[in-house]
Amino acid sequence: MSNLSFTYRGLIAPVFTPFNNNGTLNLDLIPSYAEYLARNGVNGVLVNGTTGEGTSMNVLERKAIAEAWSEAVKSTKQHLMIQVGGAPLPDVIELAKHAESIKVNSLLCLPELYFKPNTPQELKEYLKRVGKAAPNTPLLYYHIPMFTNVNIHMGQFLDSIGNEIPSFVGIKFTSNDLVEGSQALRADNRKYVIFLGSDQIISAACSLGMDSFIATSVNMFPQFAKDILTASDSGKMLAAREKQEKLTEAVIAISKYGNWVQTMKHAMRLVTGINMGPPRSPLKHLSDEFSTSMEEDLKKLKYIN
Repeated sequence: MSNLSFTYRGLIAPVFTPFNNNGTLNLDLIPSYAEYLARNGVNGVLVNGTTGEGTSMNVLERKAIAEAWSEAVKSTKQHLMIQVGGAPLPDVIELAKHAESIKVNSLLCLPELYFKPNTPQELKEYLKRVGKAAPNTPLLYYHIPMFTNVNIHMGQFLDSIGNEIPSFVGIKFTSNDLVEGSQALRADNRKYVIFLGSDQIISAACSLGMDSFIATSVNMFPQFAKDILTASDSGKMLAAREKQEKLTEAVIAISKYGNWVQTMKHAMRLVTGINMGPPRSPLKHLSDEFSTSMEEDLKKLKYIN
């Protein structure tokens, strides 16, 4: 049993990292970004995840972003989750220690990306080392096999942990395999929190009993996600499905124009007016042609004026 309590449930926005046009961090944008999310009822943020291009930044940049968010949430009171993985293990350890030193609310960690874990035991050993670096901060594992190619079954993995990682509290599950997601949810008598990371199946996951989500579209369309959760909580599954269809329509209109992060970052400016700047290389700005087409699509769907 974890010695740490982790009570946060509901929505978390995986936040974009704002860059200037010359590729440097635009930290000045973070306080108003935090306030925008808080105003729209988003009470948690995930920093340096996939959406936040965490694996495209060096350790100093990742610390700087974490610190800027740590300051911003002092006034907004949002739950602050920092993703520390996707770097060489010594850097992951350093990022975990740093996150604990600035008193973040939780840590999320990708697996080792080069010498990948192939068994639940190997993954446990890795997370144990990360957990030891930040023993007083709840730790979650980031399961995103489409990027990591780590295909360890999450139901079996969670059932195998027992008390081996004292700070471990759950996972971010970014996969459309809801059979596996459901097994993860039920693992070890529902001991762990499961944050689903797939925007297009929120209502389906709610019907299986999931109640927590980390989805990029929450940055742009927080109301849809909130409405899906509210309808599901009230047992109005048809209403939840209708809201999901609207959200899915928006997500498809955006993501068909390129890489997930590149398209979503561009859409953030179109939909909210908050300019996150360009994505970090190796990702590229959307072409003018794609940018115009996306804008036209979103206007037709009435998601922008």
